[in-house]
Amino acid sequence: MRIALVDSGIGLLSTAAALRRVRPDADLILSMDPDHMPWGPRSVPEIVGRALAGARAVLGERPDALVVACNTASVHALQALRAELEPRIPVIGTVPAVKPAADRGAPFAIWATPATTGSPYQRDLIDRFARGVEVTPVACPGLADAVERADPVAVGEAVDRAAAHTPADVSAVVLGCTHYDLVGEAITAALGERVTLFTAADAVAAQTLRRLGAAPRPDAPRTGELRVYASGRPARLPEAALAYRAGALLTTEAAA
Repeated sequence: MRIALVDSGIGLLSTAAALRRVRPDADLILSMDPDHMPWGPRSVPEIVGRALAGARAVLGERPDALVVACNTASVHALQALRAELEPRIPVIGTVPAVKPAADRGAPFAIWATPATTGSPYQRDLIDRFARGVEVTPVACPGLADAVERADPVAVGEAVDRAAAHTPADVSAVVLGCTHYDLVGEAITAALGERVTLFTAADAVAAQTLRRLGAAPRPDAPRTGELRVYASGRPARLPEAALAYRAGALLTTEAAA
């Protein structure tokens, strides 16, 4: 089983780690785009173009599935990717975990990039899955960039700013950017243990296996290999990735 993941940067690590946990025997191919990141501020045609380029860069690896491990790319490029690759290669997108958070029936917040916060996409998720529940969108300027650089001071400052704009009565926060998953401990420290964080990585991993008709096998031998591409070039995991637990899980497998 060979699974490719596409993102502008290291936000894909959380989903890659989730896939490694449920299928340690699966080969993972990570396609990042350091030459053109971040994708968020780019126009929709540019985002679509970069996501397609990231997918095309790894087709030579013969992936059985492609995971769009990026909220921004899932919003704007999922249709184009599916039109080009399916049904030959199933394409799985990343959707913020609004529904499970809303199912609790209590107020919650959604932390997301400024471009996603207030977007029609996010409003539609709230309208579909959280009617009657108080939802506070919280923009997190600079947080994804700080995570990408593995800059703990900048991460702390961005998390503190977002926490200050999060109502005290929320009991859950949906992480609407895959980069944020990597600093969940810092977010919990700022919000308190009473606040539950909802991330998409495990659900995306589960959906990927469903699309492949495969079952989770966390006890399988850890024989899965790792390939890394940087804007189409074979590469190693970036140094910043090694600062995170998800990156450390994959460290010894990084390809030259």
